[in-house]
Amino acid sequence: MHHFDVETLTAGRWRNGGGATREIVSWPVGAEEFQWRASVADIDRDGPFSAFPGVDRTFTLLAGDGVRLTAPGAFDRTARAGEPLGFSGDLALTAELRGGACRVLNVMVRRDRWAARVDRITGPVVLPSGHAGVFHVLRGRWRTGAEGHPLTAGQGVWWDENDVAPGRAVTPLSPGAVALWADVAPMR
Repeated sequence: MHHFDVETLTAGRWRNGGGATREIVSWPVGAEEFQWRASVADIDRDGPFSAFPGVDRTFTLLAGDGVRLTAPGAFDRTARAGEPLGFSGDLALTAELRGGACRVLNVMVRRDRWAARVDRITGPVVLPSGHAGVFHVLRGRWRTGAEGHPLTAGQGVWWDENDVAPGRAVTPLSPGAVALWADVAPMR
């Protein structure tokens, strides 16, 4: 497992100037084209989103009042705190902020090779072997494995499909602990 702290990840500005992305992982690491990717984005203003043909996206609001994503005649949904919102990367979307800047967790997968499910969790999770994923703490303290490093808000871990030993778990250490778990499964 690979640990991360969102605040120490390098932020790269978007080409359109509307935000910045902090990449957690782009798998395979160092490849020109990702198979799956996870990042945290800070969206500063309304504007267009980049299209990612052949990619499925799951977008979860971490901070802010919401983001309305629209593609005229095809898609119109508002992302709200802690509620994963899935959509096709093929869409030419426009984002409208609901009350100012916001932060989101963005998970993207090549739809012909991977499937992603993002869940808000409050209890222990046993990570399935043969799956990849990302675990991002929203609130409280968590532990990975029996002797794992404690994680707090804004921290987490990612792993590829070869990293997880059967039965490995992520466990809350404090009352009211909340996290997002992105399970990235290979298409069989």
